[in-house]
Amino acid sequence: MTLILVNKPFGVLCQFTDRAGRPTLADLVPVRDVYPAGRLDHDSEGLVVLTDDGALQAQLADPRHHVEKTYWAQVEGEPAAEALDRLRRGVILGDGRTRPARVRRIAEPATLWPRHPPIRRRAAIPTAWLEIGLREGRNRQVRRMTAAVGHPTLRLIRAAVGPYTLGALRPGEWRRD
Repeated sequence: MTLILVNKPFGVLCQFTDRAGRPTLADLVPVRDVYPAGRLDHDSEGLVVLTDDGALQAQLADPRHHVEKTYWAQVEGEPAAEALDRLRRGVILGDGRTRPARVRRIAEPATLWPRHPPIRRRAAIPTAWLEIGLREGRNRQVRRMTAAVGHPTLRLIRAAVGPYTLGALRPGEWRRD
């Protein structure tokens, strides 16, 4: 079994081919016949698990298995306790109520790297960092959840998928696990 952990940079597609010639995982990982166990949007960063084991891929990616994915989200504004409680209970989105999430405020992660391009900063609007744990995988879910409670996500990094973590991987780096 092959298991690879990669830190997907901003702007890279979470697939191995793209007809439009945009950057993909193939530009980062020169290993054949591995596939992502779950996806990240091109504007999200962080951990992607690649494997050639279909059962492991399904276990990590399929929401029926309830594997927690941990995200670091930089949000606009400073969420009050009520907003965090709403995220913890689940919020109503266009496709229904989300499952409850594990949510806590955190300091900016010490291992954080600069993003290229950087996020837009506005001096008059503070930002905060949240650690959010989800056991479902809806399209752009973290971004939609934080927006629903009035704090749009500015930067989103997946830090862990179940037992697998980013560790010291820098953007574009990968390791076999």
